[in-house]
Amino acid sequence: MPVLIKAALAGKSVLCMRAVTLFCFILGAEAGNLALKTLATGGVYIGGGIAPRIQPFLEAGTFLDAFRRKGRMADPLFRMPVHAILEPRAALIGAADCGMEEK
Repeated sequence: MPVLIKAALAGKSVLCMRAVTLFCFILGAEAGNLALKTLATGGVYIGGGIAPRIQPFLEAGTFLDAFRRKGRMADPLFRMPVHAILEPRAALIGAADCGMEEK
């Protein structure tokens, strides 16, 4: 795990904690923008290797606050489910499933 995330999770560095919090804010704002652009009424799934590592920061509220801070367009985002994919092998499992399909 990267040093910055370790230090932030351990509370050893205020600067690292602020950096991860800022990352969560930017990620939430952009995820909200994309959710509105695509009308993702079925929900939004945050994937990749970072989400499981920073899960406590994602749950702290900064992410969802930024996700929903869209002025008059905020109402649909409050009804939209948001999930973090915590399975580290999700992409491999999906690829294997596709490979096993009969054509």
